[in-house]
Amino acid sequence: MPLADLLSTLGDNPYFGAGFGLFGLGLGAAVLRKGASAGLVLFRRNFMMTLEVPCRDKSYQWVLLWVTQKAARRTQHLSVETTFEQMDTGRVNTTYHFLPSIGVHLIKYREKYIQVTRTREQQSLDLHAGVPWENVVLTAFGTNKSLFTDILEEARQMALKAMEGRTIVYTALGSEWRPFGHPQKPRPLSSVVLDDNVSERILKDVQKFICKPYWYIERGIPYRRGYLLHGPPGCGKTSFIKALAGELQYGVCLLNLSERGLTDDRLNYLMSAAPQSTIILLEDVDAAFGGRHESKQVSAAYDGLSRVTLSGLLNALDGAASSEARILFMTTNYIDRLDAALIRPGRVDVKEYIGHCSQSQIERMYKRFFLENNDNEQQATEFAETVIKTGKPVSAAQIQGYFMLVEDCSHNDIVKNHQSIWES
Repeated sequence: MPLADLLSTLGDNPYFGAGFGLFGLGLGAAVLRKGASAGLVLFRRNFMMTLEVPCRDKSYQWVLLWVTQKAARRTQHLSVETTFEQMDTGRVNTTYHFLPSIGVHLIKYREKYIQVTRTREQQSLDLHAGVPWENVVLTAFGTNKSLFTDILEEARQMALKAMEGRTIVYTALGSEWRPFGHPQKPRPLSSVVLDDNVSERILKDVQKFICKPYWYIERGIPYRRGYLLHGPPGCGKTSFIKALAGELQYGVCLLNLSERGLTDDRLNYLMSAAPQSTIILLEDVDAAFGGRHESKQVSAAYDGLSRVTLSGLLNALDGAASSEARILFMTTNYIDRLDAALIRPGRVDVKEYIGHCSQSQIERMYKRFFLENNDNEQQATEFAETVIKTGKPVSAAQIQGYFMLVEDCSHNDIVKNHQSIWES
């Protein structure tokens, strides 16, 4: 039987025709789906580009702010972020920031449409922050990746503008630095009254260091600078450092060496991973190794709170893996309890004593507090001489506390009751 007749006979068979037809339709549909899927993958690979920004990346908050500016006004699906700001009037200003919620949003940037997908995985947690894992994916047509570079740079500039004139304080959370609280208004450097020329001398040295990176590189000197401020408590060491950061438009990274669970490895990593344009502040370094506690019983109570060793701290300061372009400040009330290796040149380049108030300091503090007095100069001198004649040392914190108590009193009462300084 000829082949054509055989096929014709099979085609006339209803059972065969039904089965073959269904099979053919199924096969054709499967091929089409496979082809469409492969074509879509091929199209996305060659004609589209995506950028994933995970929440652990430093640019995540920048991109979220940028997307907020571009999409939050147009989208109907929002989430809210509430912030509080202390105003100069003493009132607290509450601000509501509307962010694009979890889901898909469409924005237009430079005549191009960009799909923004914000996702949150409830089953996965960011172990360092203890919050659900999030990411933002940007999808756009084209192959020019400079589009994403421009977006990231624009987002960075937008974030810097929002933080302009503010001091950001960072604390260590796990192995990362995270902003602590809200950005603070910088404290004027002139408001921290130190002894004559101390503030100016430190500021000049820091500015000189910042402006001369190539000087260090050309001479093979590690580009980092260490400062030690020592002296009695309440004399303005920490206040000066925060004010200095505001003057330089730097942030402050607070690192507590006595923190429970802090290890040598984590300390070394945190010192190396500090955000750019920040001052690393190690407060009360003498307390980190139990040196402050003279009683053995008290010292034993602190054992085990921190696993940082002196050797680990020394390696973090100037070991083989220590970071460059770093400004480090350490404070202590008891410099004699610090190991000589810790404060040698190279680890501590500048040492400044921040002590009890001199007559000049008291005069300048008086002038700052009582600006409305007509005879400010003469009254400041009279008050300072009265305090100094007692022969008792007095800290800046004590003077400030006393002035706040007597701010509405007359000058005669301020001088008359100056003995209250040691009770304030």
